[in-house]
Amino acid sequence: MMKLENFKRWSVLIALMLFLAAWEGLVRLLSLPAFILPAPAQVGERFLRAASDGTLLRHTAATLLEVMAGLASGVFFATLIGYMLAKSRLLENVLQPFLVASQAVPTVAIAPLLVIWFGPGIFSKVLICSLIVFFPVLVNTVVGLRAVPDNLRDLMRSLRASRLQTLHLLELPAALPVLLGGLRIGATLSVIGAVVGELVGADRGLGFLINVGRGQYDTALVFVGVFTLVALALALYDAVILLEKRLLRWQAE
Repeated sequence: MMKLENFKRWSVLIALMLFLAAWEGLVRLLSLPAFILPAPAQVGERFLRAASDGTLLRHTAATLLEVMAGLASGVFFATLIGYMLAKSRLLENVLQPFLVASQAVPTVAIAPLLVIWFGPGIFSKVLICSLIVFFPVLVNTVVGLRAVPDNLRDLMRSLRASRLQTLHLLELPAALPVLLGGLRIGATLSVIGAVVGELVGADRGLGFLINVGRGQYDTALVFVGVFTLVALALALYDAVILLEKRLLRWQAE
């Protein structure tokens, strides 16, 4: 296991070094100006400047707050409604067309409307995050709860377990792997939702920072914002994996 972990770390490091070498080679080969494609060293220098003066930390904190609030609210409502849909075929038949239709309209298309209706503050960004997280978590919740074996449900009924006991002792543990799979997807999508809202209208956040860099032809700053978003999404994804290992430890045992 330790050798496998070391191999993964080294493979990621080697891939990153090859990527930076190819990037540097492309800049030198094509003699591209910095406002078109800055060299890795220029992006690194711009990152240090943005980090040292507090700009990067301030905007990252704003985006992280929006992401966490949007992810939490989206997962909560998706799990709640998903539980009700899994329990009621009638409710699923009534709501399913509306839920599917809501996914036919890209969130990017309605983001400007949400910013107009609810203002450029944090609420509109959290709402956009929640909407983009909602559907995949909802689907995984329904699939996970419906995958619980019927014989185990019969066993709980024979033991006269209440609905709450059945949820706590059977349905939630059995559906947890699928639920956490939806949470993985939602964790990365929530970052996209926050940035979409910030690009439409905001005065803080990494999306706002990218807009500032684009408007000033400071392409290195744009790369700093993009790479920070990637790091944020990876951190959230890894956090869900750690949570999954902790909550599903009983499966390995």
